[in-house]
Amino acid sequence: MIDVLESKSLDYKTLHNGIADKLLERFLRYAQIFTTSNEAAASDKTPSTDCQWDLIRLLEKELKALGIKDVHVDEHGFLIARIPGNLPASKQVKTIGFMAHVDTNEDAPGENVRPIVHNAYDGGIIRLANNVVLDPAEFPLLRKYTGETIITTDGNTLLGADDKAGIAAIVSAADWLLSHPDIPHGEIEIIFTPDEETGMGMNRFPIESLKSSCCVTVDGGEEGVLECECYYASKADITFAGKVIHPGTARGKLINAATMAGEYIALLPRNESPEATDGRYGCYWPHKVSGGLERTELIVLLRSFDRKDMDRRKKALRKFGRAVEAAFPGGGVDIQFTDQYFNMKEEIDKHPRLMDCLRKAYRLAEIDPIERPIRGGTDGSRLTAMGIPTPNVFTGGQNFHGRYEWVALPAITRSAAVLLNFAAIWPEL
Repeated sequence: MIDVLESKSLDYKTLHNGIADKLLERFLRYAQIFTTSNEAAASDKTPSTDCQWDLIRLLEKELKALGIKDVHVDEHGFLIARIPGNLPASKQVKTIGFMAHVDTNEDAPGENVRPIVHNAYDGGIIRLANNVVLDPAEFPLLRKYTGETIITTDGNTLLGADDKAGIAAIVSAADWLLSHPDIPHGEIEIIFTPDEETGMGMNRFPIESLKSSCCVTVDGGEEGVLECECYYASKADITFAGKVIHPGTARGKLINAATMAGEYIALLPRNESPEATDGRYGCYWPHKVSGGLERTELIVLLRSFDRKDMDRRKKALRKFGRAVEAAFPGGGVDIQFTDQYFNMKEEIDKHPRLMDCLRKAYRLAEIDPIERPIRGGTDGSRLTAMGIPTPNVFTGGQNFHGRYEWVALPAITRSAAVLLNFAAIWPEL
């Protein structure tokens, strides 16, 4: 077995010292580029926002500057670059891929991001703008990085570690491989995608252009986590149809679609919401609502690790719709379900070599893998459903999608170390 660290007579500390400064510079630069996606526009175009092109084009130039000749960006913003293998002809192996997404979530402001770098973090409370407080009593993982470099928001926006930390890890790993040509590895594809946060970015993914036999997404959270299982995910688009009569003469005639939506939301069980569940418990929750008296539209998201439980949840939403129609005679409730992604464990379980390789890559990076299901999904979930098994590797980021987001620099460098080891030991398994 080849250990990428041993092959260069490096320990992890030396590797960290070799890439940390560049990695930090990259991450800070990427984080400040506005790339928020727009779910409402994602069904019509990819990328859903023009601003994502700024980072896509920058990454295209950077990868070419590293010496990668095969870099292609298609009309939908999908970037695929290939690092040629350097193995002898007798040891050729299948291509592997490293994948991350350029967009950030629209649930919190993503423009004018100003990251704050806390060098030699003292382990105490961090106070930011807008009364944003990162207290180790509430976020105990902060204590793990006492004395290390951590990066936070300034309290006005999200940070964008989801997934710009993943991008920084991938580019830094590629940089290291290209500058250390004596590390044996097969062909590696780098894949950067738009619109992951909308759940629809992969709808236009050019699967026919991909050579990878397997991939990893670098889109996870806590350092050490390795994820090969995710939710079954579905979206319910619910339309409430009312009847508008002037309020002055509305008695017994008006059917208020907005009120119908409110009644429907009240029927969703609070003990099966994201804030009331963890582990392997599923959930559903109201995601967006808009409209008025005549027509109101509601999006409810459903998540479960079990197919049968997902079917149960869909049936429950239909029953809630009938209950609202009964309470508002003459009103109508229409529900349309869209399956967003499937539990990738079904496919990944068919590829034990892949998981064995990743576990060894973690241990060579001085990490015991923490295997747990994702309470969410990634582009890797979608890619796995297309037939390319794609587990998820950590970035170290915490509190994604909001002003409390932070990430530790050592966690991102360990993520890059996992990728380097994965590339080096893949030919040997």
